[in-house]
Amino acid sequence: MDVLMLLACLILGVSYIYHSLLKWNEMKYRQKGLPPGTMGWPVFGETLKFFEQGPGFMIRQQSRYGNVFKSHILGSPTIISMDPELNRYILLNEAKGLIPGYPQSTLDILGENNIGAVSGSTHKQIRGSLMLLIGSSALKDQLLPKMDRDMRIFLQNWDGKTIDIQEKCKDMAFYIALKQIVEEESDSIYQSFKAEFDKLVVGTLSLPINLPGTNYHRGFQGRKNVIKIIREMIENRRASLKTHDDMLSSILSNEDPRYALNDGERDDQIIMILNSGYETISTTTMMAIKYLHDHPQALQELRNEHFMIRQEKSEGQPIDWNDYRTMRFTRAVIFETMRLATVVNGLLRKATKDIELNGIVIPKGWKIYVYTREINYDSNLYPEPLKFNPWRWLEERGLETHNYCFLFGGGSRLCPGKELGIVTISMFLHYFVTSYRWEEIGGEKIRKFPRVEAPNGLHARVFKY
Repeated sequence: MDVLMLLACLILGVSYIYHSLLKWNEMKYRQKGLPPGTMGWPVFGETLKFFEQGPGFMIRQQSRYGNVFKSHILGSPTIISMDPELNRYILLNEAKGLIPGYPQSTLDILGENNIGAVSGSTHKQIRGSLMLLIGSSALKDQLLPKMDRDMRIFLQNWDGKTIDIQEKCKDMAFYIALKQIVEEESDSIYQSFKAEFDKLVVGTLSLPINLPGTNYHRGFQGRKNVIKIIREMIENRRASLKTHDDMLSSILSNEDPRYALNDGERDDQIIMILNSGYETISTTTMMAIKYLHDHPQALQELRNEHFMIRQEKSEGQPIDWNDYRTMRFTRAVIFETMRLATVVNGLLRKATKDIELNGIVIPKGWKIYVYTREINYDSNLYPEPLKFNPWRWLEERGLETHNYCFLFGGGSRLCPGKELGIVTISMFLHYFVTSYRWEEIGGEKIRKFPRVEAPNGLHARVFKY
């Protein structure tokens, strides 16, 4: 009996502490005008639920509290908006106190000077310097010709091999981006640099707890080592009389005072270019291959488009900008892949002052999570939204620019690397589908939150076409 009494008291005590902690967080963030919602545990909030349950967590909260509700995720009190009109307003009104609001882990690991974290005149300067490297002029005249050469090299000798498509797409995205940044040194540093960069990427979406063994700690160490490698390359270049023709050379030789970068800004810009061109491009490419494999009619349409381009060229003749501009169905495949796979789930903003929107108060310092995932499955915008249908982007010419297409962000924060990313994926698909056919093996599952990934890989046998 004494044991039972002790056990009962223990259970009651634990239950009391549990509910007290939850109540404490609710009381801490109680304020007039806030939307309804729950705040979870002190410090951790509802981050674990957010990661574990993903879209299910969002839909349940939406059903309980409506399209706008409060939570505590990724280390910050947060207003979550699933309202399309409100989301559009937030993305288009940075000047009204709604600046980028990266999680602390992302800021620490990608750097406080990266283009996604700065605002105002600093954002204009960083964006301007970036567009010198990846804007339309550089893309047409410099990046595309090199990309064509490097993509052909990357895709050599796959015939008869069993590959992990996920890993190959990651390797491709990183290889192409690194070649563009440091063309000559890329081969010698590739393995060591990529190992550190992989740590960095994982740490960008983690709880900011800097203890050995945590993703955050590994990510932060990865960042330090990546910067060390970058600065060693810069020192070697400055000690040499040899000239280079790549992004790093352009950054170091820039003489336009409007876009001059200090060492920290330079490091963060290189990391941002690599990160943007790594995760989004690799994931979209993997999912495009997956969807094309599962939809033979779309694959044949894509092949027809690319073989028509090859028919106009001699063997080995590279793809040029005019060829790329004819890849209309390829572009449609890329947009449909991003929509259906939801490669980007949402965007974070931060209130620089108390703001009232539609009768809801957003306190200064709170984050706003513009959750755009469900918009991608709105049947009013996309009939039969769960169906892979690239043709919808050809039939409705306005889909790419309609008010609620946030695949590449929105407003002044429209992704500056949008066209570079589409070109990279298009070039990969061009040489892949005209050179090979493939069949999946293993039937591995795809996880779509918080990142789109195949936890056990996505394996396929590849044969010459």
